[in-house]
Amino acid sequence: MDLSRVIGLGVAGNFAGHLEQAGEAADFSAVKAAAGAPKAVFPFYLPGKCDSFLSVYPLSSDTISYPEGADRLQIEPEIGVIFSISYVGDQVMALSAQSFGAYNDCSIRRAGAKKISQKKNWGACSKGFSAMTVPIDSFSPGGVLDDYRIASFLIRDGRCHAYGIDSAVRDYSYIYGQLTDWIVDRLNNQKDEGPVENIHDYLTELERPSHCLISIGATRYTEFGSGNYLKKGDLSVVTVYSGKEHTPQQVEELVASGRFEELGCPTLAQKVV
Repeated sequence: MDLSRVIGLGVAGNFAGHLEQAGEAADFSAVKAAAGAPKAVFPFYLPGKCDSFLSVYPLSSDTISYPEGADRLQIEPEIGVIFSISYVGDQVMALSAQSFGAYNDCSIRRAGAKKISQKKNWGACSKGFSAMTVPIDSFSPGGVLDDYRIASFLIRDGRCHAYGIDSAVRDYSYIYGQLTDWIVDRLNNQKDEGPVENIHDYLTELERPSHCLISIGATRYTEFGSGNYLKKGDLSVVTVYSGKEHTPQQVEELVASGRFEELGCPTLAQKVV
């Protein structure tokens, strides 16, 4: 699938504690959400919306372009899921999960940004999605994703540091049907207020796109990840691996030695330039 033609969206606040670690919890203080629910859906790519910075295709499978003037750039390790979108009239009725990969929702901790999206897309190579994806048999308990875990690392000066806490996909606050039902509601009903935007208006303007790539939430950081920001020359690694095939220790050893192909799973290694 040509992802340059697919709308890109993200879910904010789908791992307990991530927003607090990222210093963004206060941004959502006025956003109403049920206890334990994610906070919002935000856009990171709107193909064809020519009057917006979000029209620039931001995804790369091997590079992060360091934005000029930025000093607090962080990896955000996530699952990215490609969904098909069903409509009745101009209302989204359902999302059907097609495949998943490793995703880096790389973000600038930019004070004063009015919208989430202003921290997300600063041009080409500002985000990451793995070249390898895995088909989803069923986006429900018992499906392929039940066995997968998310891990992330920063390789700097020849040393490998765990950046995000190794986490099971099933440990997302909302996952599977609960997540898709919630996203559908947000796509239809989310208002433009505070840090969030009206996604329904974008879908209408873009003539009801048939597919979307949704990053479903970043994991919590390790102590190293929460206190260390990216620099030019770093290698950012996000991998989504089967817990049946590898232990977290084996994954870290393979990443540290650069043997990414031996993981046999969606892995995103991006050089910061």
